Amino acid sequence: MSALIGIDQGTTGTRVVAFGHGDRVLADEYREVPTAHPHPGWVEKDADQVVVSVAEGLAAVVGQLDGARVDAVGLDNEGETVVAWDAETLRPLAPAVVWSCRRSQGVVDRLRAAGAEPRVRALAGTPLDPYFSSTKIRWLLENDEAVAGAAEAGRVRFGTFDAYVCARLGEGARTDPSTAARTQLQRIDRPGEWDEELCAIFGVDPAWLPPIGPSVGELGRLAGLPLGTLLVDQTAALAGHGCLAPGAAKATYGTGVFVLANAGASPPADPAGLLPTVAWQEQSVAYALDGGVFTAGSAMSWLHELGLVADPAESEALAGSVADTGGVRFLPALTGVAAPWWMPEARGVWAGMTAHTTRAHMVRAVLEAIAWRVRDIVDAMGTAGVAPALLRVDGGMTGNRWLMQRQADVLGIPVRVAAQAEATALGAARAAAAGVGRAAFADLAELAETGETIEPSAGSAAWRYAGHADWRRWLEAAGTLPA
Repeated sequence: MSALIGIDQGTTGTRVVAFGHGDRVLADEYREVPTAHPHPGWVEKDADQVVVSVAEGLAAVVGQLDGARVDAVGLDNEGETVVAWDAETLRPLAPAVVWSCRRSQGVVDRLRAAGAEPRVRALAGTPLDPYFSSTKIRWLLENDEAVAGAAEAGRVRFGTFDAYVCARLGEGARTDPSTAARTQLQRIDRPGEWDEELCAIFGVDPAWLPPIGPSVGELGRLAGLPLGTLLVDQTAALAGHGCLAPGAAKATYGTGVFVLANAGASPPADPAGLLPTVAWQEQSVAYALDGGVFTAGSAMSWLHELGLVADPAESEALAGSVADTGGVRFLPALTGVAAPWWMPEARGVWAGMTAHTTRAHMVRAVLEAIAWRVRDIVDAMGTAGVAPALLRVDGGMTGNRWLMQRQADVLGIPVRVAAQAEATALGAARAAAAGVGRAAFADLAELAETGETIEPSAGSAAWRYAGHADWRRWLEAAGTLPA
């Protein structure tokens, strides 16, 4: 018996899954990695703990395989999060700055005032925003003494978690074009190399960065096992849903909701406020269009911390227990508003509450707001010429059937819930098999036809049109839509 292993290194923890014949799960291990919030808007975590979570999870899974051969391992990572480490000791120099951290807003403001944004957009395809690795690196260089000292001594290295895990557990730091696209230091039309002009804009020496290799191939070994793929997590999920054809789209509901559509062999000329990015580089480069809702699962955790839900899973029953939100509105912007308007200064807003408001109304308002924000992104995809006819979904929140039905009703297109709950890990594992010659990358397309399809409710069209108009008026009132 043989197995494929997918390692899904995410924001709040690492999941390692071994798949057998027919994508049957043979072993599944999860290791939590806590995040810290030392100041409002800051998010960080211990890079050592992430490496330990990968190593322990991988060892535990291999130990459960009863001697089965591991054909390949695939690693996906959370993307924009930055680790600074010492080139000689490989120890982290500072806490990892997480993708949702807003501490580098001052760097963004300074570069924008200097007129850098149009050139950054032209080269990287992305707006100036604290989301990307570029300004996080600049912030660390300017504000952390250990990082600045290591840079002066020529010993500093920066990278995303794929690079750092490979440095610690593999054969040296490396990354791939899909993750490099999230740094804002790789040109959108020249994947596979760091761009000198972009690096100069952000004050980053390319020598501090890991080499960029293909996403899929024989990439060496990780913890002694053959490594067949490196991908950013959201494109691993795109692969795990079999979205190999242009226009095929998926949404992963985790800490945030990240909606990606396959854009084909070239990025859209007008991305309509979304992010043109590299999906993967196998025999050729495939692009994707990406839009993120930064607050989703994190809002459920927040409701739990506030005492409004005993457990995030309770939200389904609460939302279904009332006929509507009772006029309550919520803006899911606990870490700013991302695509398609990019307003990092935005904050969460409650409105419309009266003495009649119950916690059920408030919970339902949060879930509805997440569904509407996903529609904002799908609408922008249509404007960019990549209009999905069906949305494939995965992630923890897809277990909330009320939300999934609401999502289909809000979009007016079917929602297909992945047959394999760990679609991201599956995408990494299946791509790894292609990387080591055990399968063809094109075989992932078969995954597009699996899963349960949820159709929009009968009679939901009139509600959808009226509800969308109300939602856009609310966004204008909340100051989210640009003037």
